[in-house]
Amino acid sequence: MLQEVKEYLKITWDDEDSYIQGIINRGKDYLNNLTGTELDFEVEGQPKALLLDYCRYAYNNALEYFEENFHRELRRLIIQEAVKKNAREEG
Repeated sequence: MLQEVKEYLKITWDDEDSYIQGIINRGKDYLNNLTGTELDFEVEGQPKALLLDYCRYAYNNALEYFEENFHRELRRLIIQEAVKKNAREEG
């Protein structure tokens, strides 16, 4: 995931790898806590896309705008994960 985030952010140097990995970990925790599930960030889809954008905002010191700018996508992800969880519990 580190390499994918660096490519997304157009970072070609390795000096900030541990800093970026921290951002990734915080982003995963944030999205998992928001949805109440363990999301799969390795496959292409909404969770991965939101994680990449979370990292972009965090890296550029604009994290306070992330929820505001992605509220529709976050809400959609929360609902999708709740529906999946409900279907698993009923099935």
